[in-house]
Amino acid sequence: MNSRSFIFLFFVSVTLCSHSPQASAVARSFQLSVQTSSPFSIALDNLQSQIDYTFESIGLLRRAMTHASYSEENNKALSVLGGRLIEASAALQLLTKNVDISTKDLNRLIVEIDNVENSCSADGTHLGLQKIVRVSSKTNSTSPAVVCSAFRAIFGAIAVDTGSLDEARSVFWKVHKGGFGRAVAM
Repeated sequence: MNSRSFIFLFFVSVTLCSHSPQASAVARSFQLSVQTSSPFSIALDNLQSQIDYTFESIGLLRRAMTHASYSEENNKALSVLGGRLIEASAALQLLTKNVDISTKDLNRLIVEIDNVENSCSADGTHLGLQKIVRVSSKTNSTSPAVVCSAFRAIFGAIAVDTGSLDEARSVFWKVHKGGFGRAVAM
């Protein structure tokens, strides 16, 4: 038995033997620190720091970083929401700057911002998502489609976490314009 297991068992024993709220709180706190110390959990904590957003429901970020090849509980739906959010946010920003922009130019610029092969996967790669996203052993985590899907899913997860598109949009622009990806002249 390693020292962490022994300490945990000690706190559990103290909690069971003592009905004091302090002992229960200490045991819960220790259990949470043990649970969050996995490499995946540490990577999620680091990712939250990078994007400057802390999830109320860390399960949403876990799902966002889970590819369909890895689990049935995956990022597909969050990625769809995130992709639409990025497109709508880009359209709003472009139209705010130039309401007379042609439909052709508007569509071209939106596609550039959310393009899997360029901007989207570049932003995701700069965040290190290829090292975080969980995939099956048969799936390449560095594939632009996998990285872009995880990148989009982050913003879908933020929208669900907050129940609003505004915070997700704000985080996207901080990440996208913060020196990541291929910035589109706006």
